[in-house]
Amino acid sequence: MPDSNTTLPLSGIRVVEFSHMVMGPTCGMILGDLGADVIKVEPVTGDKTRSLPGAAAGFFRTFNRNKKSLAVDLNSPDGLAAVHKLVDTADVVMENFRPGLMARYGLDYASLAARNPRIINLSLKGFLPGPYEKRTALDEVVQMMAGLAYMTGPTGRPLRAGSSVNDIMGGMFGVIGIMAALRTREATGRGQDIQSGLYETCVLLSAQHMQQFAVTGEAPPPFPERIAAFSIYDTFEVKDGEQIFLGAVSDVQWRTFCTAFGFDDLLADPRLDGNTKRCLARDWMLPEIRRRLAAYSKAEIAELFERNGLPYAPINRPEELFDDPHLNQSGGLASITTETGGETRVPLLPLTLDGQRLGPRMALPPVGAQSAALLAELGYSQAEIERLLAAGVVADPADGPKAEAGEERLAS
Repeated sequence: MPDSNTTLPLSGIRVVEFSHMVMGPTCGMILGDLGADVIKVEPVTGDKTRSLPGAAAGFFRTFNRNKKSLAVDLNSPDGLAAVHKLVDTADVVMENFRPGLMARYGLDYASLAARNPRIINLSLKGFLPGPYEKRTALDEVVQMMAGLAYMTGPTGRPLRAGSSVNDIMGGMFGVIGIMAALRTREATGRGQDIQSGLYETCVLLSAQHMQQFAVTGEAPPPFPERIAAFSIYDTFEVKDGEQIFLGAVSDVQWRTFCTAFGFDDLLADPRLDGNTKRCLARDWMLPEIRRRLAAYSKAEIAELFERNGLPYAPINRPEELFDDPHLNQSGGLASITTETGGETRVPLLPLTLDGQRLGPRMALPPVGAQSAALLAELGYSQAEIERLLAAGVVADPADGPKAEAGEERLAS
C-alpha cells in the first residue's frame, strides 16, 4: 500500500460528501481509497447509519473508511455558513438525498456552480429523471422493479440478492461519472452535474435477461429453473452432508472431470458426447454423478478439482471470509481502527495499482473527529471554534452525542 496520499491518483482532489446508508458512502469510500480528501458532513448527532441494527449493522464500517468527519447543524445559520465555506474549497460535492433537499440549503448544483463554475456535483438517486424520479427507492424496491428479484428466486417467490448490490454498483457508477467529469474539466475548465440511478443500475444487471428474450423470443425463467447452458454447473451434497459447487463447462473440462474421478464409462457414453447432449441428459446424468460423488469428502473433491484446474467453490458464509487464506495472504483484508477505538479487518477494493492494494490510511472517524481542524483550516479562530462547539453548532468526539436509529440524516 502506498504510504503517502500524494502517490495516489486522486491526490489533491477534495470531495465533500453528504450521504448516508450505502450508495453515497460507497462512492465516497472508493474516491477516498483512490487518494481523494473526502470530508463526510453529518449532523451533530452523527449519521444514523452509525447505529443501525441487524443486517445494516456493518454499513458504516464497511463504506466509510478514508474519510474525515465534520459534524454540523445545517439548520443553524452559523453551521450552514461553515458548510458553504467548506464546499467553496471542494472539487466535488456528492449527495444521496431526496430531490429538492440540497436546494433548501443552497447546496444544489445550480447554487454551487454559481459560486464555483469548476465544481462537479454528483447526485445519487433512486431514479434518473423521468416518470419515477420522485419515488422513494431502496435496493430491494429496484430489485423487484427491474426483474432481478424475479430471476433470483423460484417462480412465485421473488428473492432479493443477499447484498446491497445496486447501492454498491450505483456508487461505483458515481465514481466513474466523477472521474469522467474531472477529465473533462481538465480540458474545459468547467465542472458539471452528474446523476447515478439505483433503478437504472439494476436494469443494467437484468440486461442479459432482456436480451435473452430478444434473441430467443422466450421469457427467461428464474435462475433456479433456468435451462442449463452447461452440463455440470451445480451445488453437490457430498460425504457427511457437506456441500460444494462444481463446474465442468466445456468438453475439455468434462473429459478432465471424468478422468480425474475414473468415470470412464461416462466418458465413453455416446449420450454424453458434447455439451449439448449432456445438457439434454441432465435429468438422469446429474443424479448419477451425485450418487457417485456422495462417497467423497468435500476436501477430497476440492483437491482433485484444484489439481486438475477445474472450477469449484466451497459454500462459504460471510464470517468465514475473515479466515480465507487467499484474502489473508494476498493482502485482500486490511486492519482498520474503528470509530470506537477497536480494530477490525475490512475487504479492500478488488484491484491493484502498480501491484499495490489500496488500503485504509486513517481510522474510521468518530462523529465530528475533524470538525475543529477543518474549521481552523477554513479560517475560524480558536475562540470562534469554541463558541460553535459550545452552542452545539458543530460537534467533536468529546462532546458529540451518539446517533439513534431512525434519526433524519438532514432536516426533513
